[in-house]
Amino acid sequence: MDASINVLGGVLQPCSTKPMTGFFRNGCCDTGPEDRGSHTVCVILTDEFLAMSRYLGNDLTTPRPEYGFAGLKAGQRWCLCASRFLQAAQEFAAPTVVLESTHKRALEIVPLELLKRHAGTDAD
Repeated sequence: MDASINVLGGVLQPCSTKPMTGFFRNGCCDTGPEDRGSHTVCVILTDEFLAMSRYLGNDLTTPRPEYGFAGLKAGQRWCLCASRFLQAAQEFAAPTVVLESTHKRALEIVPLELLKRHAGTDAD
């Protein structure tokens, strides 16, 4: 796994344990070579983003008990694929970013300025 450093250069903070998130389902947006989707951007989900994701074929709201997945709701935090965040920003549907919990590898796909533009006021 890459060093757990956030986009601000500090120690990566947890994103969410309820629901449990992250590629490794450890509550953090940690990543490694096996995470080809770069699940590195910690966001606070919105209804608008969830609707866009569902429209694009990734329904995050429907429970999938066979995978231990309860479905997501607006207001919850989630580790999002960096490319999906970039797409959402281009479509004016980007959720709020939690910078301290966003892994530095997100910067390979999403410019820091764009992440900061969508950061919550407590994340600046």
